[in-house]
Amino acid sequence: MSQPLDATDRQLLSLLQANAREGTATLARKLGLARTTVVARIARLERTGVVAGYGVRLGAPLDATTVRAWCSLSVLPRAAPAVLRALADMPEVEEVSAVSGPFDYLVFLRCPTHEQLDALLDRLGQLEGVHQTQTSIVLSRKIDRRSIG
Repeated sequence: MSQPLDATDRQLLSLLQANAREGTATLARKLGLARTTVVARIARLERTGVVAGYGVRLGAPLDATTVRAWCSLSVLPRAAPAVLRALADMPEVEEVSAVSGPFDYLVFLRCPTHEQLDALLDRLGQLEGVHQTQTSIVLSRKIDRRSIG
């Protein structure tokens, strides 16, 4: 990125994170800028890679009907690329982060039922190169800055 983000860029990013489908005219009103200025800022943020894309966040109705879990994985070093490829092919895997500490990866999982989560955890533990797993089922969210609100 060639130029640092200013306060207006950060506010624009916050508005886009809350609702990426917000019209540029509405964004401009909220920011006190001309619509063309907002369009130019968004284009610059995309061009420089600050905004890598747009997606869909699942809402509370779907979230309430799924089982969510965090699974820590310890992986043998040479097996990491194959394990990551296998995780990428599993639609229940929503996020994989490399982490420090006793585990190598932290995997966020979403399944329709506890039974399906149990089967998925068995599959994860049986992946070639997975040395150890530890799973915590999400009971409820207490703070979620990513949700629409």
